[in-house]
Amino acid sequence: MTEKLPKTLEIIETLLFAADAPLTISRISEIAQQPKSVVRAAVDELNRQYAANGRTFRIHKLAQGFQLYTRSEFAGWVRALYKHQFAQRLSRPALEILAIIAYKQPVTRPEIEKLRGVDCSGPVVTLLERRLIATAGRAHKPGRPFLYRTTKEFLRYFGLESLEDLPPLEELGQFLAKTEQND
Repeated sequence: MTEKLPKTLEIIETLLFAADAPLTISRISEIAQQPKSVVRAAVDELNRQYAANGRTFRIHKLAQGFQLYTRSEFAGWVRALYKHQFAQRLSRPALEILAIIAYKQPVTRPEIEKLRGVDCSGPVVTLLERRLIATAGRAHKPGRPFLYRTTKEFLRYFGLESLEDLPPLEELGQFLAKTEQND
């Protein structure tokens, strides 16, 4: 590695520490004024140093970017720190609609309603407000309904790097069937 790397390591670590959302390699490269290959090598080196020194955090790739994350064995303490903050959970209908959009995107609201058998306008609005879904144009069908797709915030919310990290649809169906049996 070059002599510039320690400075690059510090810059990248600072950016990731200060960021409240994943940073793409392009954005880090632009701010740090370093080639993407140097940024990628620096991220790998930082993670190596964190592991070697027993640090409680790592840099993870998700939502097409990088973000600092606390290791899972320390999550309880972080939860205790933020327990006074209200965590808004998604309702079951919202989760069902989100799953349909994630696996069938881009998809229209009438298509979602046909699969669910009920109106879904309320949960769709909630998902749009939380920026978990976005419009992806209009369908070439009568009425030209909006098409919906998931967003980078969806990937971040579920800790995914990309949509390829979603479990296979069959596995999801088996999980939901077990959940319903336990309810």
